[in-house]
Amino acid sequence: MGRSIWWTRRDLRLFDNQALGAALSHSDQVIPVFILDDNLLKSRYSSQKRLSFLFGGLQKLNQDLQPKGGRLILRRGPVRHSLIELLRETGADAIYAEADYSPYARQRDDDIQHGLPLNLVGGTAILHPGSVLKPDGNPYTVFTPFSRVWKSQIDAGLGSIIPTPERINTPDNIASEDINVLMEGYQEPLFPPGEAEGRKRLQAFIEGEASALVYRYHENRNLLGIDGTSKISPYLRFGMLSPRYVAHLALAAIQKAPDATARKSAETWLNELIWREFYIHILYHHPRVRKENFRQMDIRWENDEDKFEAWREGQTGYPIVDAAMRQLRESGWMHNRARMIVASFLTKDLLVDWRWGEDWFMKHLIDGDPSANNGGWQWTAGTGTDAAPYFRIFNPTSQSRKVDLNGTYIRRWVPELMNIPDEFIHEPWTMPAGLQNKVGVKIGMDYPLPIIDHHWARARALDVYGKAKP
Repeated sequence: MGRSIWWTRRDLRLFDNQALGAALSHSDQVIPVFILDDNLLKSRYSSQKRLSFLFGGLQKLNQDLQPKGGRLILRRGPVRHSLIELLRETGADAIYAEADYSPYARQRDDDIQHGLPLNLVGGTAILHPGSVLKPDGNPYTVFTPFSRVWKSQIDAGLGSIIPTPERINTPDNIASEDINVLMEGYQEPLFPPGEAEGRKRLQAFIEGEASALVYRYHENRNLLGIDGTSKISPYLRFGMLSPRYVAHLALAAIQKAPDATARKSAETWLNELIWREFYIHILYHHPRVRKENFRQMDIRWENDEDKFEAWREGQTGYPIVDAAMRQLRESGWMHNRARMIVASFLTKDLLVDWRWGEDWFMKHLIDGDPSANNGGWQWTAGTGTDAAPYFRIFNPTSQSRKVDLNGTYIRRWVPELMNIPDEFIHEPWTMPAGLQNKVGVKIGMDYPLPIIDHHWARARALDVYGKAKP
């Protein structure tokens, strides 16, 4: 049957891999290939933590391939040139890859398909962006009707889950970059990389029947001090988990829910997966959102460099904001509720352009994804497709009390506030001077005073946004 190349990009897994399955159906010898593309690895959005997670994932994939008679071939260089060389060296007559819908990936793949036998099978989205459309053929720009149509199509779109192949026969005489060299300088990320770890986390979230975390997701998902979410986003980002498989399990959890409350929680978790799909579709149909507001709004951003630096460094004087920003810098991850709080603070309280925040997140998030990151920032900034109303401005203090009642999260990431009593943990600047001396933290010296008054900043944002709304 000949040879084919399985070009893995954002599908670093063997289980439920449609592109790999197609390659195995086509050929009796399959060559797994990953190309180190400097256009991505050295882009302005590159993140050292995300690269470490990727490189660790490549190493795990290579280890998973070897007992099955395969190995991962690494090449570095221009993608088209690398694939031409591989076709010539191996005699392969086909290339199989999972479709990626980001603007760069689409342009890259369009170029490859001119003259090379590239077959795109499956995709980073469960449903192709051209399939979820209004009756008039236009794409949806509001989540609720999009999700309704998505759910109506999902049973037909999922198909059967593909088991992990038993054998992957890869020829021995194909040159490859040394993966151990790639791992030099490797930083162990907060999330252990690899398909096995992704599936382990997913199973831990959904197993346990009535006691499963998925059935408490609705009530726990906004609490920053506990593990109330699945934390599988990095594994979806690089395809160490199949989004189809996650959707299968979410739908099964809904069907098996022991009561109405549990069912609501499972449905809420499924909705988070649909939000991921929604933003992939938005970027596909409206690639301009990467650089500009979706809504035609001329917002007079302040863009104060000093305040932006205080936000980046977790030195705003608002403990919940600072805890989240320090978590991001140290771990490469941030709870979704915290992402909304810090994004609202940057864009609404400080009137800093959402693109500054989007760029910072992409440089630090392990799960940094162009579509979801852009969608989240524009939603919070009030500039996006299905955006929060411009007058929705998160109060960092009241949010802190709701999502971190006893300050567990704040104390974990802002250790200088460790000994502050609960009644002052959310507003340490209100603590009497005598108590500050007693607990050993002087506000304004050991921890900053708030860099802006929220109530004043809220009034300013309402005025600026009110003048800019379309």
